[in-house]
Amino acid sequence: MPERGAVPDGETGPDHIGTGARGSEQRAAVTAATAPEVFPPVVVPPPAPPGAGRRTAFLVILVLGGLTALPPLSMDMYLPALPEVTGVLGASAATVQLTLTACLAGMALGQLVVGPMSDKWGRRRPLMIGMLLYVLATVACAIAPTVELLIAFRLVQGLAGAAGIVIARAVVRDLYEGVAMARFFSTLMLISGVAPIIGPVIGAQVLRFTDWRGVFWVLALVGVLLTLLVRFRLPETLEPERRHAGGVLAALRTMRGLLGDAPFTGYTLAGGFSFAALFAYVSASPFVIQEIYGASPNTFAMLFGLNSIGLVIVGQVNGRLLVGRVSLDRVLGLGLAVIVLAAVALLLITSGAFGETGLVPVAAALFVLMSAMGLVMPNTNTLALQRAGHAAGSASALLGTSSFLIGAIASPLVGIAGEHTAVPMALVQLVAGLAAATAFLTLARTRGKAPDQLV
Repeated sequence: MPERGAVPDGETGPDHIGTGARGSEQRAAVTAATAPEVFPPVVVPPPAPPGAGRRTAFLVILVLGGLTALPPLSMDMYLPALPEVTGVLGASAATVQLTLTACLAGMALGQLVVGPMSDKWGRRRPLMIGMLLYVLATVACAIAPTVELLIAFRLVQGLAGAAGIVIARAVVRDLYEGVAMARFFSTLMLISGVAPIIGPVIGAQVLRFTDWRGVFWVLALVGVLLTLLVRFRLPETLEPERRHAGGVLAALRTMRGLLGDAPFTGYTLAGGFSFAALFAYVSASPFVIQEIYGASPNTFAMLFGLNSIGLVIVGQVNGRLLVGRVSLDRVLGLGLAVIVLAAVALLLITSGAFGETGLVPVAAALFVLMSAMGLVMPNTNTLALQRAGHAAGSASALLGTSSFLIGAIASPLVGIAGEHTAVPMALVQLVAGLAAATAFLTLARTRGKAPDQLV
């Protein structure tokens, strides 16, 4: 028997849910039963994926994957250029680091603005505005004469780039339900998961032919290409009947209603704290692997890439083998359990509980921990957004902002004990993993299963 809501590949794409009169009735019943009371039930079914067939589905994946990957590229491509920026602009290393902090803060805060805007005006208009501003801000970064202006332009770049992250998730929620949504998020990881791997590599190659400003010119070109793809290949996915009226107060009421839904808050916190464990790894791993365990830069790059590949592969196992056969809650619980166990093992290894150990046990524990993110990240997004079809933009904003803010708080803690121990990294990852599991067990499961979840 086919899955509920599935349609042939040659029509609107695999596993799309809820079109037609019967789909409308089912969706109305689900929404009325699960949405927070502050919102009226949504009775209009989501539109079918634009166009028809596999080619259209591939284009949608390409566009949304590119939008999701652009912010990591904006951060990682720039990393090899930091020493050059310090010398050319005559600034201290700490001041130049603020260019990264400003971009990260912009990505976090921008989602809170763009998400509610997309619920009110539709997805395309805020996304096009955000992409155009991203291109302009990136060009401004390329010609910035002082480090102070570069920091300001990077903040604007992050604010504008946030539109791609938040609206990409909202578009997926507009188009898909339950199992199909989880599969789509897993597929997006094929693109977005590769971005941290290739970002520094691309940046290093660009620096072979030009200076640090060339990195921003390349990013501006990528932004232009994505803007054109959005303009011509991504139709509006939020129909006027499903949009929200009102201004800032209405948006705040929307977010308050979402946070008042215990399962939504539980899944959001589970995803945010898991992201904190990932941020701790990204922040501390260059120092831990190269300085403490004496690995070469090439070895670090290989291990970093291997961990990213593990995350992507497990994400595909989640989408292609587990989703639809095993409850999303069970898969998420398994992923969180693996993260906690890997963090416990890492803490024991780095604290000397097993005596002197080399790099291999540490690298193995990090690989397991990072790979388990492939079971957590797609499913926390799916289970949270499944409860928020009435306000997917605002829900996506809360998901993204919480992840960035919790991750940003966790990152500095990894170096709190100095330069000669990896214990703080392992401890931060363990605490983050336990907090994610606690949020999942105490909040996400308090009102039963998310709607349309297949067991």
